[in-house]
Amino acid sequence: MNFYRNLATASSLALDSIRAHKLRSFLTLLGVIIGVASVILVGAAIDGLGAYAEGITAKAFGTDSYMFAQVAAVGRLTRKQIAAKQKYNKRIRPDDVAYLRAMTGDRILYSPYQQRTEDVKGDNQTYEGASILGSSSTLPDIRDVPIIDGRFFTETEERMKQPVAVIGEDIRSTLFQEKSGIGRHIRVSGIEFTVIGLLSRQGSAFGRSLDNPVYMPITVYQALFGGKNGSPVFGKARPSSGLSMDESLDVTRAALRTHFHASPGKEDNFDFLTPDSVRSFVDSILGVIAAIVVPVTSISLLVGGIVIMNIMLVSVTERTREIGIRKSLGARQSDIMLQFLTESVMLSIVGGLIGVALGALVSAGLSVLFGATLKVTLPYVLLSVFVSSAVGMVSGWYPARRAARMDPVVALRAE
Repeated sequence: MNFYRNLATASSLALDSIRAHKLRSFLTLLGVIIGVASVILVGAAIDGLGAYAEGITAKAFGTDSYMFAQVAAVGRLTRKQIAAKQKYNKRIRPDDVAYLRAMTGDRILYSPYQQRTEDVKGDNQTYEGASILGSSSTLPDIRDVPIIDGRFFTETEERMKQPVAVIGEDIRSTLFQEKSGIGRHIRVSGIEFTVIGLLSRQGSAFGRSLDNPVYMPITVYQALFGGKNGSPVFGKARPSSGLSMDESLDVTRAALRTHFHASPGKEDNFDFLTPDSVRSFVDSILGVIAAIVVPVTSISLLVGGIVIMNIMLVSVTERTREIGIRKSLGARQSDIMLQFLTESVMLSIVGGLIGVALGALVSAGLSVLFGATLKVTLPYVLLSVFVSSAVGMVSGWYPARRAARMDPVVALRAE
């Protein structure tokens, strides 16, 4: 009970001291405010980048699809490792996809996927550097293909090699301006395509537009540009199959191992990639960034702690007579220490809270102004408040100890 009463007294004295020197207290807080705001801002950028990468992965893979190819690994592969995979692994050719569909197509959807960059022409206009994508008609059932107008091509159009295309918003606005583009014609590599679908606006990813694709049947793509020697293939369990992503991947792997005559006990002679492996890779990269950047950013909190210690030493010197009076009236060393420690911790906590608010405000402002993905999360808020409190405790310890050890007779003589 005495401790809580002493703490209440110390808090009251600390608040009186802070209010009596408002400007000095604010300047003392600046170091902590800037340090905490920096940690919050960096943490928001790291978590925002993770959320952004999550969204891009979802767009590229869907929620429960996967991809297999000759080489599909995520991470830092050396040239030697890539060369070894290219030598050992089999290419996924059209006849391999046909085999998979024949053996497992009743349970799993498949779509080859090839991409290149080409200029697209239409209505006397040219769009340079469009993403030309060849796929099967099943792609919208496997991953996100957000069609806002028209439709995707059908299995019959794919089989009959019909020159039809689904275009992105950048292609439409450049070639057809105010017109929808449906039913109009574009030319890719000298071949005329009929536009049958328009994609909704997707924005950009890592500085690259997502609104410049031209989807066409994989059969047409391969007739134009080749690629029958191998391509990545997306796979996903049919909703009616009841298979999870892992189960459907196991079915595909078993079928491919049989088809490619992989010996029991040996590694797969093909590669595959899942959304989880992409997320794990991104998380590992962000973890390394956080482990390096956050401690460096937190150095400013150390500077703030030094400022607090310096100001508290000045405060002890200014209040020497007050300390002597309190001691002569029976205050113990622990009471004096508690008074100055409380003031130091209060300064750092207030600075931490203001820093959190400032960091969140700046993060929200940058998100609105630049369209950046900045996400303030609870772990970084708690980390900032905890560190700022610890800084206040450590910074106030020496001044409080010095005040507590003063000789009351000497302190009373001070002017």
